[in-house]
Amino acid sequence: MMQFYKNRDFGAFVSDSFGFFRLYGKNYFKNYILLNGLLLILMVVVVIFGYRELLMQIFGSNISGKSSYLENYFDENLGMFITVGILTFILFLVLMIVNYLYPVFYLRRLAAGETKISMDDILTDFRNNVKKIGILCLGMIFIVSPPALIVMGVSYAMILILIGIPIMLFVFPTVMNIVNFLMYDFFNSKRGFFESLSYSIRAQFSYANGREKSPYWKYWGATLVLFIIMYIITTVFTMIPMIIFFATMITTEPDGNFEQNPLSGSMGILFFVMYGFSLLVSFFLSNLMYVNSGLIYYDSRRDLHQQVELAEIDTIGSNE
Repeated sequence: MMQFYKNRDFGAFVSDSFGFFRLYGKNYFKNYILLNGLLLILMVVVVIFGYRELLMQIFGSNISGKSSYLENYFDENLGMFITVGILTFILFLVLMIVNYLYPVFYLRRLAAGETKISMDDILTDFRNNVKKIGILCLGMIFIVSPPALIVMGVSYAMILILIGIPIMLFVFPTVMNIVNFLMYDFFNSKRGFFESLSYSIRAQFSYANGREKSPYWKYWGATLVLFIIMYIITTVFTMIPMIIFFATMITTEPDGNFEQNPLSGSMGILFFVMYGFSLLVSFFLSNLMYVNSGLIYYDSRRDLHQQVELAEIDTIGSNE
């Protein structure tokens, strides 16, 4: 059984993140699929069929050289685009809520000493925290997202002058840690939203006891390493549909009117199926980042480390 409330160094964060899935992966992903499976399938279906149609029309109009074709197509199918857009937004929002909070609730139960966690347990956590989930969503959308997007946007824009690359390497993991800390602390403590937000920022740079050196570098390093691992794997799967697309464009010989669409036919379907599969892979791999964030959060809760140690001592004493 993994101990959650303990001091970890940089290497322990990385190794324990993978170790978590060796210990709990089967049960974790079983519940994850039961909880998220339908949402993931619906999301992939929308991507494959909804956006396939859109991209086919874009490429079709470019190939045939009809400048007003795409505009007419949008006018004639405005209702469909609005429906697909709203459906995608709702699905993505619900999927993000479940995807982010599932590891929070799962790790919270493990940290409390539970070993067999069922989907009913997780659903109970969602039902019991509906109000807090609503507060978190509003806070994330209107309070956290605007400054985070500005900071990320400015850092990304500075890539044009090269200095933005190292800045992004520092900014992105730090922002990610702050956001994930906020979710973990909001549901693992009695603090309100603003108190948890304050803690999530302060905890990146110092422990609450003030006696230990800053944990920033090990938090930043662990998040960066796991992000790079996840990025490389997802990039491989993302490149597959792109290779299929470009290979189709190169090998397809258009007819004299240049009206053949590279996204039509079996190759086009394969392109979007592979893209949908890469989307699924990215969602599953994101759990590695969320679990790592949980381990980092539990490392920061020095106030609970001593309580856990005392409880273990009491248990040893009672067994004797």
